[in-house]
Amino acid sequence: MDALSFTNPRVQRLRRLAGRRSARHDEGVFVIEGAGLIAEAVNAGWSFEAQFVAVGAVEEHRVEGAGPVVVLGDGVLERVATTEAPQPVIAIARMRRPNIGEIGPMSFAVVAAGLADPGNLGTVLRSAEAAGAEAVLCGPGTVDWYSPKVVRASAGALFHVPVVGLADPTDLRGLGMEVIGTSSHDGGDYDAVDLTRPLAMVLGNEAHGVGESYPLDARVRIPHIGRSESLNVAMAAAVLCFEVARQRRHTTQTP
Repeated sequence: MDALSFTNPRVQRLRRLAGRRSARHDEGVFVIEGAGLIAEAVNAGWSFEAQFVAVGAVEEHRVEGAGPVVVLGDGVLERVATTEAPQPVIAIARMRRPNIGEIGPMSFAVVAAGLADPGNLGTVLRSAEAAGAEAVLCGPGTVDWYSPKVVRASAGALFHVPVVGLADPTDLRGLGMEVIGTSSHDGGDYDAVDLTRPLAMVLGNEAHGVGESYPLDARVRIPHIGRSESLNVAMAAAVLCFEVARQRRHTTQTP
């Protein structure tokens, strides 16, 4: 099996998919870096186009079920990967593009309202999935959830919780859930508000919060004792998601 050089068209395509949102969504595929995350996606039933492995690492790092193996020449993977110390295997997986109707009735969804930082969105996905959310809905202006940075930051959560693009925030009105926005200063204390009923928890943009286009029924806040005005949105998501899970677990266990 001949190793591909950096100028090979397949390698150049892989590079575009890793770096460009438009390329990913035009083709309906995305890049997963590292054997661990690739295996997680395989086990979750995602389909693959191919996997690219550094020369000399095929036997050790190829992932069963992640598509045919393409061998990359010396130094090629380092020029394609999005990390300074790249993993020896990268795969191209096919996107899933569910719509809200395919997910069905939900009791808990997390809404990313224009989150711009990939690390934040990845961590939100991780917290939402761990706390039992049925979906994460990404509003206009939200960073691409199929970008390599989000995929890494989600620690595999992306492969286990449906992620839906929300074209119009007012579509939340038709989901049959209470729409609750987060705030650093307004609304009821998060642990004093009933979070057991069906709800969509809206997490606002890092700089501007939840936009006025979101049809909120209520707001919640996380009270602060220290000098900080607000928590990082990823930290707030973890606190709020697990409060939802705590309240529902307590309700279920109460005779």
